[in-house]
Amino acid sequence: MNDDQLLRYSRHILVDEIGIEAQQRFLDAHAIVIGAGGLGSPAAMYLAAAGVGQLTLVDADNVDLTNLQRQILHVTASVGRAKVESGRDAIAQLNPDVRVNTVSARADDAWLDGHVPRATVVLDCTDNFATRHAINRACVKHGVPLVSGAALRFDGQISTFDFRDEASPCYACVFPEDQPFEEVACSTMGVFAPTVGIIGAMQAAEALRVIGGIGDTLVGRLMMLDSLRMEWTTMRIGRQADCAVCGGTHR
Repeated sequence: MNDDQLLRYSRHILVDEIGIEAQQRFLDAHAIVIGAGGLGSPAAMYLAAAGVGQLTLVDADNVDLTNLQRQILHVTASVGRAKVESGRDAIAQLNPDVRVNTVSARADDAWLDGHVPRATVVLDCTDNFATRHAINRACVKHGVPLVSGAALRFDGQISTFDFRDEASPCYACVFPEDQPFEEVACSTMGVFAPTVGIIGAMQAAEALRVIGGIGDTLVGRLMMLDSLRMEWTTMRIGRQADCAVCGGTHR
């Protein structure tokens, strides 16, 4: 770390559980943030502020005026631009030392298989089950920790799946791919803006704790937020021996 970095990250370094060692791990890390919207915005901004050395932003969409109620990575002048380009510029203003890779495309199986192995941690900030399951399959296959968040209306949820831990379930252990579900989106149901901010910030916190080896992550726990009443519920979740993705074991 150079003198500027020691000053920029001094409030982290002063924390006993972080110090220079974990801060250096942040600087050396590569986080893939899939989704540069409501969840990905605060997640990416906090990772960049904390000094994660390389971020890959993945999103196929352009900024729309309706996004600005909650997607704090973007500003009015960004409307019409690719979200990943708008996000890259915002991060450059916050912390120009962070290397930002942009992928203006959907994260399909082929892309994930080629890029997930290069990541320290993956953050699922998407809003559809098909992509969530594709991300999970790739993270299980390559043993890369996954931080998953979701939000709709006043409800949010977050968990961490760390496939280096034999006790960790995968996303499909909790939400099986063959389970019937109704795909709903905030474009039809709406979302309370701070809810995505809370969950996205927590995803960044989980990712940093995974990278730095700090504290106890949410592996084995699913936290659910009711932001209308501002109440949290925690559910214990376990690895499923009959899981179609991880089969109860992590390779």
